[in-house]
Order: sequence, then C-alpha cells, then structure tokens
Amino acid sequence: AHIAGLVATVARAVHHAHQRGVLHRDLKPANILLDGAGQPQVTDFGIAKLLAGDGSGPLSMTVLGTPGYMAPEQAAGGTQLTTAADVFSLGAILYRLLTSHPPFEAPTPVATLQQVIEREPAAPRSCNATIDRDLETICLKCLNKDPQRRYQSAEALADDLERWLADEPITARPVSHAERIWRWCRRKPLVAALWFGLAAAMVVG
Repeated sequence: AHIAGLVATVARAVHHAHQRGVLHRDLKPANILLDGAGQPQVTDFGIAKLLAGDGSGPLSMTVLGTPGYMAPEQAAGGTQLTTAADVFSLGAILYRLLTSHPPFEAPTPVATLQQVIEREPAAPRSCNATIDRDLETICLKCLNKDPQRRYQSAEALADDLERWLADEPITARPVSHAERIWRWCRRKPLVAALWFGLAAAMVVG
C-alpha cells in the first residue's frame, strides 16, 4: 500500500508538470527523493523537454534517459514523444519498487535498450507472488509497448492506484459483477452483513 501511495503522489506531480507543458524524460527511482515528511519529490529535470500544443515534443535521434526506465519509443530515438513516455517510466518505477529490479536489465546500456524495444517485461508476480493481481495489472498497463494502450495521463494512473488503495475496482481491466459485489462487501462489511442477513431471512421465510 505504501508503494502504491508513493507512486500515486509522484504521478500527480508528473501530471502537474505535464499540464504546464513539461515532459520529464528521465523518471527513475534515483530522481525521486523523500523530504523530511516522507513525501516524494520529483527532481532532476535536466533533460526535460517542453511539449508542443498537441502534447508532443521534438526529440533528436540522440537517445537521452536511463535505459531501464525509458519508454520504447524513447529508446528507439523517435522524433516525437508524448506524456505517455513519462507514464511508461512511472510504471517502470512501480515495477522496481514491487520486484526490487527494473523491468528491463542487461549487462550493457545498448542491450538494455534492445530489451526495452523488443521484449515484454516479466510479470511482477513471477518475481514476487505476494504482489496483488490488480496492482500488477496497473503496472503492466503503464509498460505497454503501444503508447495508446497505456494510461492516457499520469493523473489517470494516480486515480487507478488510489482506487486500488481504496479497494475499489480499477479501470485497467474489466471487473466482473461478482467481483464488484465482493469488493463492495469488503469495504462495507456491516452493511453487507445486514443485507445478506435480510436476504437469508427472506429465503427461510
């Protein structure tokens, strides 16, 4: 829960930057510092780029960023990046916090970039079986190779993490009607107990 809350706070800070036309491009654990109150602060905007009006920004063919945490379109030296690149990096940070290693890791930076572009990350639960399935789903949605299939904003990621923290259905995947009822019962056990008691009494009657 602490990890999800921390990444949600970071995601909201990144969204704040995006709203002001700034793309970070180098989000990674080393650039997230905790202040005296234990709150995360996003630092090192050294390679940040101003976004164009359409949410994209020019980028030269020189690859800038940290290989294990950059989006595939950034690793490939694309000419334009969108806020989806930072969403990918937020997912990579969440992956690192959940599994203790980045989603892509190789002996050399070039080999790592190749993994980012060509390979799918191992499911977090394959590294740590105690990770909640919905939290894994949130993480992997961020790490989708297709920018259009990630969260459409860092704010949307933060919202889903906060839904998970509140034990509410996440938007990253469809939730069955039965699961929605189960989650509601977990959030409101007293009301659920009364409801099921009434239903049982009606059946017996």
